Amino acid sequence: MTGVRGRATLGGVSNVIPFAATSAPRAAQVAFTRAELDRIMSLYGRMVAAGQWRDYALELGPKVASFSAFRRAAENPDVRLVKDPALRSRQGEWVLYGEAGVILKRGHELASVLAVLERRLLKLL
Repeated sequence: MTGVRGRATLGGVSNVIPFAATSAPRAAQVAFTRAELDRIMSLYGRMVAAGQWRDYALELGPKVASFSAFRRAAENPDVRLVKDPALRSRQGEWVLYGEAGVILKRGHELASVLAVLERRLLKLL
């Protein structure tokens, strides 16, 4: 064996071992745009400064993208913001879930959905 990856030497003859090619194309992934992520992280930073949140998680999948904010790392998320482009023409692609999984707000615009959390932040200050 040589140090070259994917190449094996057997009795002085070099054999190239091809890697298995994937036959199915990779599915498109839903993600937050830079402006959306800036808006979300700005709110997250203010909530951390207010002492309400301590951790967050991002999940990017083929159908939805979600942002979860936690009071402590070992519990259920305090809020979960989900972007679902399949609902864009119906109820709106943004959904804000509370800690118990209850829908707090649904809408077409990120700003209107985040307004619920921004009002909560104003009450804290």
